[in-house]
Amino acid sequence: MNSFPGYLGLVPLGLFVGTIGTLIGAGGGFILVPALLLLFPNEAPQTITSISLIVVFFNAFSGSLAYARTKLIDYKTGLIFSAAAIPGSVLGAFATTATDRHGFDLLFGMLMSVFSVLLLIRPARKSATGATDRSATEIPQLSFSKLVLGSAMSTGLGFLSSFLGIGAGFIYVPAFIYILDFPVHAATATSLFTLALMSLTGAATHLFAGMLHHGLKLALILTLGVILGAQLGARLSRRIHGDWILRGLALALGLVGLRFVVAAWR
Repeated sequence: MNSFPGYLGLVPLGLFVGTIGTLIGAGGGFILVPALLLLFPNEAPQTITSISLIVVFFNAFSGSLAYARTKLIDYKTGLIFSAAAIPGSVLGAFATTATDRHGFDLLFGMLMSVFSVLLLIRPARKSATGATDRSATEIPQLSFSKLVLGSAMSTGLGFLSSFLGIGAGFIYVPAFIYILDFPVHAATATSLFTLALMSLTGAATHLFAGMLHHGLKLALILTLGVILGAQLGARLSRRIHGDWILRGLALALGLVGLRFVVAAWR
């Protein structure tokens, strides 16, 4: 990783990741991982995912602190879902070591292409339960069946998040809105709180298993920008509608995903 000139030049990347990730409640890993894969084509998958998970944690943690002042975080739901994600997060971290860079790029490209489609169709969806009409400060009381459903989903997302290093917030947010009937801003805030705990588990597993290696310095430098960006994203969340941002990101991620798929098949 020493081949990349000027580590401090990555601070703006961290700022962008933190701002957008917090603005839409996605943690930013789905932006950071493809950027790192393009910047460092020879690095092992576990190094890339380890860096991303550390950055996602600080992004989600900083964003959660900002959202805490708005009282939009459902701490009970976040704690339950993040606890359910722990087994998946640990398994996902070790699964990364069993995948070579070529296979990882191909799988990541395919998944990013699928996720870009999900992001494109998400803004156009209407909530069948009336979540879009709910007060921005009203957090629903989840039934036992929805808590079980959300916990099962969290276990799978914990694996996906730790394996790919992406945070999976862009799946959590629509799930909170359209399945669990959360208002949009509460879904964003609670998603970030859940991601903070989930990514911490994945990052700690990578770190204690010795998967991070020389990427720690890069992760800390990216974190400088991410922490600032997370505060900015939380402030902008009440002023900017995230749909068009999501559409632009979805198109960009789709192109990047196709790029990885094509390159891996050559």
